[in-house]
Amino acid sequence: MPELRAEQKTPLLRAGFRPRDRVSLSVITPVYNERYLVAESLERLIPLANDPQISRLQVIIVDDGSEDGTTDVLKSFQKDHPGPERGSEIEWIFLRHERNFGKGRAIRTAFARADGDLTIIHDADLEYDPRDIPRIVKAFIERNADAVFGSRFASGEVRRLLFFWHQLANKFLILLCNALVDINFTDVWTCYKAVRTPLLKSIPLVSDDFRIEPEIALKLARRHARIFEVPISYSGRTYREGKKVSLRDAILALAGVLRFAGTANLYTEDNLGGAVLENLSQAPRFNAWMADAIRPFCGNRVLEIGAGIGNLTQCLVPRSEYVVSDVNQFYIDLLDRLGADRPYLSAAYCDVHDASTFPVRGDGYDTVICINVLEHVDDDRQALRNIARVLAPGGRALVLVPNGPWNFGTLDTAVGHHRRYTPEALMKLAADCGFRVERLVPFNRVGTVAWFLNGRVFRRTTFGIGQAWLLNAMMPLIRLVDSVLPLPPLSLMAVMTPEQTTNGAVAGAIDRQCEASAEAKLPG
Repeated sequence: MPELRAEQKTPLLRAGFRPRDRVSLSVITPVYNERYLVAESLERLIPLANDPQISRLQVIIVDDGSEDGTTDVLKSFQKDHPGPERGSEIEWIFLRHERNFGKGRAIRTAFARADGDLTIIHDADLEYDPRDIPRIVKAFIERNADAVFGSRFASGEVRRLLFFWHQLANKFLILLCNALVDINFTDVWTCYKAVRTPLLKSIPLVSDDFRIEPEIALKLARRHARIFEVPISYSGRTYREGKKVSLRDAILALAGVLRFAGTANLYTEDNLGGAVLENLSQAPRFNAWMADAIRPFCGNRVLEIGAGIGNLTQCLVPRSEYVVSDVNQFYIDLLDRLGADRPYLSAAYCDVHDASTFPVRGDGYDTVICINVLEHVDDDRQALRNIARVLAPGGRALVLVPNGPWNFGTLDTAVGHHRRYTPEALMKLAADCGFRVERLVPFNRVGTVAWFLNGRVFRRTTFGIGQAWLLNAMMPLIRLVDSVLPLPPLSLMAVMTPEQTTNGAVAGAIDRQCEASAEAKLPG
């Protein structure tokens, strides 16, 4: 499993947690042939530095190979506004492409330099009003948003009336986006897209042209980001005034929508693991099936270890208390925001290897859920002993692991599996760690065939979204026949209860181990 450095470890984050009321903001301005407008467009950003919500303002301008004198205008502006200068009111960063690549490439170049808490795109053509940006920032602070889009079609204060057919095409493309990813955007092609910078940098962006617009929107939606919209003013240009969008861009936009609505390329870090989790999120019936297998044994004070992006979590809540945990910072941040509207849900860093990182509950948890985790760790015995330590008397550990060492293939290697188990090996592991197995539940016999074909025959390192959609479509039939198929299960779930005679001894031993480890780290 990926690990965080000590300084990255995240404490328990309560639902709705607000780290601060002020944020730093990076404003990205791609520019191409806007010599008459760019200086005024940048000047209009300056008042943002005085907004009480914005602690620091960074403006990144990318001249995308302009040929009309824009470069000279920017050089003159830069002389009057030198940068980057840390500690100044505004940090100005001026970048240039030697030739024109397109809006998407300019945005991607600027993203690499953005270091604010939030990043927003601001075009240089004066169609958008920076006075709307503080309301966008406010939505992050008050709503715990991942992304906020400024919508031109959601009752803004001012909207210039322009082209009917252009708007009709826009609305058709938005409708297509919404249908493909099951969301209700009112404006996908808005310039004002603001995103939490770490989230934005965790998404691989590939577009060089205007397809960057649906790419950002659809990948955020596919990542289950908390997206909000804020009405904004809009003063669009006519083609006589220099509008650059053409019929070719509309055709490319359609191609982009179809491409990015189904892409599996959604994670720059932990790419393969993230892709598998994301694809599984496209099979909600499968996640519901797994939750149905777990729910009869699940109590009301729950700790879920290795929750990932929350596929299972969302099927098992609500509970009186539900703590979700992981070691991946991206997942922890997502899980924390998942709890924004769920007061019983909190997120925490938890390394199953390290007992000192477990979120502590005074009287223990009545349920610890550990799904597809033990096969990732080096020492599964230590991990299971740590789980026993946080269980309340009579509590249960629900542990699901992959079955069948003979089925170990390239998929296992890609997602970081160290092993697959047999029923006998899982029973022995439980006994060695002071657990009594109440029940051993076989799960997903049909999946054994798919895993064998992907990992052993075709030697794939992930499975496509098409397979996830097919799995979801076939799930009613699979659930009907799975229990009678003459196949070994893909997974085994053990319902474990700590032996009362050993649980205290195990906890005491781990406590002494943690104390000794802490003493060893003390200076002197």
